[in-house]
Amino acid sequence: MGKRKVFGKTDLSVSQVEHSHDAAGNVLILPEAIPPKNTTVEFGRNSFNSRRFDFVRWYGAGIDPITYACHRQIERFLSGQEGAVTSSTIASYCLNGMRHFLDCCVLRAMAFGRNLVLADVNRDLIDSYLGHLAGLGWATITQKSVYTQTKPVLLALGQRGLIPLITSGDAATFPRNPFPNSHRKAKGETALSKHERQAFTAALRQEIKPIWADDAPVTGELLVFALLAVALHTGRNTTPLLEMRRDCLRPHPKDNTVFLVLWKRRGYNTSKVALRAESDTERLLESTPSLRTNVERLIRRVMALTGPLDIEAPNDLKGRVWLYRARNGKGIGQVTALNSGMLGLATNRLVTEHGLTDNNGKPLRINISRLRKTFANRIFELTDGDLVATAAALGNTLQVAGQNYLAPSEDVRRNWQFMGEVLVQELLTSTIGATYKDTPMGRCADLLHGQYAPKREGATCMNFINCLRCKHYAVTAEDLYKLFSFYFRVLVERSRMDKRRWAKEYAHIPRLIDHYIIAEGLRRGTFKTAAVEAARERARSQPHPFWSVDLIDSLEVFA
Repeated sequence: MGKRKVFGKTDLSVSQVEHSHDAAGNVLILPEAIPPKNTTVEFGRNSFNSRRFDFVRWYGAGIDPITYACHRQIERFLSGQEGAVTSSTIASYCLNGMRHFLDCCVLRAMAFGRNLVLADVNRDLIDSYLGHLAGLGWATITQKSVYTQTKPVLLALGQRGLIPLITSGDAATFPRNPFPNSHRKAKGETALSKHERQAFTAALRQEIKPIWADDAPVTGELLVFALLAVALHTGRNTTPLLEMRRDCLRPHPKDNTVFLVLWKRRGYNTSKVALRAESDTERLLESTPSLRTNVERLIRRVMALTGPLDIEAPNDLKGRVWLYRARNGKGIGQVTALNSGMLGLATNRLVTEHGLTDNNGKPLRINISRLRKTFANRIFELTDGDLVATAAALGNTLQVAGQNYLAPSEDVRRNWQFMGEVLVQELLTSTIGATYKDTPMGRCADLLHGQYAPKREGATCMNFINCLRCKHYAVTAEDLYKLFSFYFRVLVERSRMDKRRWAKEYAHIPRLIDHYIIAEGLRRGTFKTAAVEAARERARSQPHPFWSVDLIDSLEVFA
């Protein structure tokens, strides 16, 4: 028998907007409803330090109907009338979105010399709001984040008919893409270098030592250091780690292994990572060479220390792992849980007290995002560049893992720097091809005006991917080594990329080399079998420098 769906009861009298309509159909807020008796909304416990938000400063500022409608909409979110929206998300709507939107409305009302009404919330106002954000001098990615936290509130008002909502056309209330190519302007976190990782783990190991003492004090800072160790070893995200439950360790079918199961809010799904369980012979963890501990044992130790506090914890924190007793503030003595604010403060203290610096001598920047990318790059290194295994360890698709998490290694940088220097020198001296004898693939009859050349004055063809299809391309026995080096580079990458991309862009390359070049050359007597096999084995063990880079994506630089 299927599970019966249970619908929660909601008080529909809560957060209603008292309004009427004028002759033109516009919504009018009843004057007696403004301002409401209580102008403050309570978020409760969330990932922000603020537990409440007060709309009082925008009442009486010439935008009362808009302020009132947004105020009531936030209350509707909190009461669950607009779906499952978490308190942290609602707090972000107010602290990062509404605050700036209402400020913009106040400025607009002053500029017009009249009060704004709900009918004024249209495309013109949204465009003005986008201009207001740009005028604050913020980075594009910050403007986009603030706008993203504003739009859901206004969209909900439009769907309820309180503001005019146009969904398509040039007059659409919300522009389709107000921040084009914003992802190219954002600078994501980078993985820690080997030196940075070793220094960080050494400091972390020293700070975690007290946790194994019999009388270990359960402080927020000590729990933060334990959480950082778990993050470094597992590569999990911030919120799932902070909200780790006491039943997070589950049995694994393999001996001496357990699953760490975390809940991902955004995907409404669980995230699982296998951990080596404690055994008689502890070995060095590969992902963090400087931290001799077992992650599963560390998690169980934390749960043992915080277990007694779980009895006193508030209902919304019961079952959490990272519990401690507050030592200052209004809630001194009360049981609370780690949040992002405490995480940041303790991490900064760790960096300061241990004098951790990056490769440029500046204070080392540590956060969960950097640790996740460090984990990804370490897995990629340990698996000898296996993108599939790395993506599986992260819980991401191949495309997301490859584009957002992996960075070129030091060897790749050196190889590309060397190749770039050679190519620049050859271009400056008009001796392109002198170092690698025409092209890294073979001979070319016309490097300047070939079939796939850019055909611009002074521009040399570097479209090496299409050499096999070019009518100006030729292969001699001397070029077999370079050809097979390219051949094996392409085959190695087959297991590291999406199969559809492989079939579309690269599958034809080995086939052309085997059946069109090598087989035809042997048939005509151009190549000798011994020379072919010798070039094949040499390329397999010692590939040509041009084709010894680690990622096939680098080939697209020349396409």
